[in-house]
Amino acid sequence: MSWGDIRAGRHGGSIEVPGMKHGALSIALAGFVMSVPAGAEEAQSFSKDQIASGAELYAVNCSPCHGARMQEPGAAFNLRKFPPDQRERFVNSVTRGKNQMPPWGDFFKPEQLEALWAYVMAGER
Repeated sequence: MSWGDIRAGRHGGSIEVPGMKHGALSIALAGFVMSVPAGAEEAQSFSKDQIASGAELYAVNCSPCHGARMQEPGAAFNLRKFPPDQRERFVNSVTRGKNQMPPWGDFFKPEQLEALWAYVMAGER
């Protein structure tokens, strides 16, 4: 069979290309990998202590607006729907404020911000 036959549609079924035994699978897998959102390659993992610390910080500082255990946030943003690949946006929203949310500035230490992020990502779902 020649490439001319293939281009003309006269290949009669599957085509084997030398050196590409699993070519279609490789192409499909490459397409899937390329469709994964940036930042989603690595699963986020947080320690139980980090999540618990974030839950405590959340209960004291965030729950009045965002709801106890992130339930019934009212007019505030529903943190249970916060995109996991947007940590920087989360930190920016907390420190600088956004819409009706006041800026917390440097009230939270970096490890506390990380604990809040851990709770929001792994907390009450």
